[in-house]
Amino acid sequence: MSSISPGLAGARDTVPMLVGAAPFGLIFGALATSSHLTPVQTLAMSLLVFAGSSQFIAVGLIAAGSALPVLWLTTLVVNLRHALYSATLLPYARDWPLRWRLPLAFWLTDETFAVVEHRLRSGMLAGGAAYWLGSSLAMYGNWLLWTLLGILVGQGIPGIAGWGLDFAMLATFTAIVAPQLKTRPALAAALVAGAVALWLRELPYQGGLMLAACAGIATGMLLDDKCKEAA
Repeated sequence: MSSISPGLAGARDTVPMLVGAAPFGLIFGALATSSHLTPVQTLAMSLLVFAGSSQFIAVGLIAAGSALPVLWLTTLVVNLRHALYSATLLPYARDWPLRWRLPLAFWLTDETFAVVEHRLRSGMLAGGAAYWLGSSLAMYGNWLLWTLLGILVGQGIPGIAGWGLDFAMLATFTAIVAPQLKTRPALAAALVAGAVALWLRELPYQGGLMLAACAGIATGMLLDDKCKEAA
């Protein structure tokens, strides 16, 4: 049995995600400061919001002079997927003290969800909250660091946002998710979700993303029930 603490294990298992998020944070820091946010405002957004996709969208809306209600509604819709993450992790976290659940809810990101859900679903429940915290703090510190670096060097590197560095995040997620698609329900859910997301990609406020998630979940649950009945 490994002697490493659950918190350090969470940080260790999140390292691939840190690599994928690094260029994303760098681009955000550069893009935000070039969109008339001050360095303090840019760093504060990463510190207090900590939601990459929403931060990029918010910066675009701020630069376009959008009204605050539009900004709030758009970022809310984009982040609705976190309700699905929370519902998935609730069976494991429902009995944890509130002092754990509150900060962990704030720090729940796509990357940490992927790492933590895999561990808990695999039955490694001991130290689950500490493992989640370790993953979260690693992601949080990494995001703040690369945002700061983006602020410092972004304006000195013309066109950094067009370099395509954000592809690293997609590649990282693909590497994390692909090995988990070992069952027919999981594979079908991924295929349906991907097809729906592609089909509805033109919907405003990334509404297609939420509909794709719902379609994937419904497909997975339906096939899972059928597989259980057949067994």
